[in-house]
Amino acid sequence: MSSLPPTPRWPVDHPEIPEISNDDEFGELVRKLSFYFTDAITLPHTFEELRSLPLGRVLTPLIVYVSDSVHHPALVSALLALKSHFSLLEEASDEPGVNEARGYACEYVAWQFLTHLSERESIDFLLYELPPAPLASEQQDAELGYDAPQNGNTRHESSEESPLLLNSSRYGRTSSYFGTDSVHASTTVAARSDEFTSKWENLSALEIAAVSQSKKFLSQRPVQKIINGVWRGDIVFWETLSINSVKCPKLYNRNRSDPFSRLRVPRYLKIFETIFFATFLALYYAVLVHRSFSRITPVELLLYIWIAGFAYDELGEWTDAGQTSFYASDFWWTWDISIVLVGLAFCVLRIVGLTMSSPSIIDLAYDVLGLEALFLVPRIFSLLSLNPYFGTLIPCLKEMTKDFVKFLSLVVILYLGFLTTFTLLARDQFTPREMSWILVKVFFGSSYLGFDVAQQISPYFGPPVMLIFVALTNILLITSLISLLSNSLTKVLDHAREEYLFIYSVYVLEASTSNRLTYYLPPLNLIPLVLRPLRLILPSERLRSARIVLLKATHLPWVGAIWAYEQFRSRQRTSGVATIGGPETTTAKQPFRSSINPPRPLTAGLQGTAGGNGRTVATSRPTTRTGPSDSDAQLKSLVLKLTSQVEQLTAMVSQLQEQREASMAA
Repeated sequence: MSSLPPTPRWPVDHPEIPEISNDDEFGELVRKLSFYFTDAITLPHTFEELRSLPLGRVLTPLIVYVSDSVHHPALVSALLALKSHFSLLEEASDEPGVNEARGYACEYVAWQFLTHLSERESIDFLLYELPPAPLASEQQDAELGYDAPQNGNTRHESSEESPLLLNSSRYGRTSSYFGTDSVHASTTVAARSDEFTSKWENLSALEIAAVSQSKKFLSQRPVQKIINGVWRGDIVFWETLSINSVKCPKLYNRNRSDPFSRLRVPRYLKIFETIFFATFLALYYAVLVHRSFSRITPVELLLYIWIAGFAYDELGEWTDAGQTSFYASDFWWTWDISIVLVGLAFCVLRIVGLTMSSPSIIDLAYDVLGLEALFLVPRIFSLLSLNPYFGTLIPCLKEMTKDFVKFLSLVVILYLGFLTTFTLLARDQFTPREMSWILVKVFFGSSYLGFDVAQQISPYFGPPVMLIFVALTNILLITSLISLLSNSLTKVLDHAREEYLFIYSVYVLEASTSNRLTYYLPPLNLIPLVLRPLRLILPSERLRSARIVLLKATHLPWVGAIWAYEQFRSRQRTSGVATIGGPETTTAKQPFRSSINPPRPLTAGLQGTAGGNGRTVATSRPTTRTGPSDSDAQLKSLVLKLTSQVEQLTAMVSQLQEQREASMAA
């Protein structure tokens, strides 16, 4: 009687798979995963090499384990946070490329984990916000039996100004506090790991991917499908506008959703933002054409309102982001800050000039305002970054600018040396200012000018030193700069799709992840400032209700426009006409399918526990529909298991054959 063959074990050269419990703390989860990646990846590899079977099979046991047995809601967030940790270690590593390969491995495992999930599960795992770490007083209350927070959004009720991150002063760290270079790392690093993991509090997996520069992960189709859903409004964070509304990612249901919640859809926010900038530019031109030196005109007053509304909105976005790294991930943040600073400088100079009745100060104020066009005009066309062509040029420009600034430091050092020499040689012929301008002209191509004045600078040393300066700048430095920028351009274009999708993903996330229930479009966002003094006398529920009523009273035309557009779009869908959208792939164009069961958030499948820190424990994954997506995931899992078993059987047969040959040779 034959028995079934035993299931082959993973070979001994595979690292031990960590045992992940559903009630593990986030820091402990990251530590367990870091040990596996540290042992599994010991040589430099690219992401494409990890996708190939010979090199990537070392990660197969972990992928199979987390896909079948792990239901921790913060698993994807832990993998992406760990990617950031390995990137920090790479900067000071003695083994170049190893920690970078470990970071790629984290992105690869996170991506493969998503391929085994349904659409609803992907939404839950990617948009789950990490809860803040419990304070010492909270832990004591939990031990005494008091109620503990159940999720990252329920510790305090969401207020209108509640930031995306709490305690943002701790998030500016750039060094690594997570000692996981070795599996045998000392347990004393636990306290330091808490400092590392605290920077990810109240961030979702997609936001962590943006902060950690996980471009490989963000460019994958399962991730882009979720981001496209957020962009179009198929996935919403706020379904209703009431004092009891709670931020929770879910599929949009027109029958249950408040029409005013559509104001939070990133696509509409960006369109209204473009209209705001166009109006801003029209006021800007009107003020500069009619330069009043005696009083503030009504058009100029409107310009001040637009500047104040934009500055207040930018401050709100920075507060919502919580940490500067996520806010600075958006390419256009430098333009926004520059617009605010130039506008404030104009307002100050204009007020001072009118107060002192000084035409020179007023004229200077208008000159300062003229600089606004350098930033305002490009900002209007920020929607073009959604186009794949222009969206690819943006990261190219960004990287080339970084390299140019670095190279410019060498140019400045050499320029100062030659400027000092030429100024001393021509002390009787040219002033330092005149000499500096001559060298600037020579540097930018006017070589003949340098040779013409070389004899006047010094009859003996002028010509040879000028010849050296021209050869060094116009031939060596300029050629080196062109080659450097060309290499930067080639580097970005080699990963053009990833760079573009990263820019697009950050563009969507920074417009959709605010924790504020009511969002006022600028310059209408200045109206709620009237209600702020009422916080001293009114309860928070009454104040929130007043803000909701004020929002509905002031934004009714915008909501009406959105409703008309969605009605028109629904008719276009039935007729097969394409509509405005993001960089959707073939699979992403399909809307999210609904099931018979209503959407269930990740916490619906979680069961609270009374132990330790009072956090929730995932006992099972959320109930999802059974359809083509689930069957495809099961089929992929089965194929992956069978492939791994075949590989292990092959390895076992090879070992037995080698042992047999060795015994025969003996």
